[in-house]
Amino acid sequence: MQKLSLDALAREHLERAAAAATGRSATTVYGGHEHVLRQTVLALTADTELAEHESPGEATLLVLRGRVRLTSGETSWDGRTGDLIALPDARHSLRAVEDAVVLLTVAKP
Repeated sequence: MQKLSLDALAREHLERAAAAATGRSATTVYGGHEHVLRQTVLALTADTELAEHESPGEATLLVLRGRVRLTSGETSWDGRTGDLIALPDARHSLRAVEDAVVLLTVAKP
């Protein structure tokens, strides 16, 4: 069994994101490409965006800190600390409205 502090990881990766030219930092905390389930902590500084990309499969975003906007086509969803957003099964992008950390959970068949 492995225990992780998501609060500590959020702080660490937000600091890394602030120091990075890309404005982001991420680490896989559980699973990976060889597993069905993968969970990744992703930190984005304010106004940093993950450009539109394909849906990775069945997935959710749990906002650990800050505010984000998920956009797919003409539809967008705002998320803030504590919100859980189900990712659409379509191309989408993610932008940090303010410094933010999310937990991305993906299940691939």
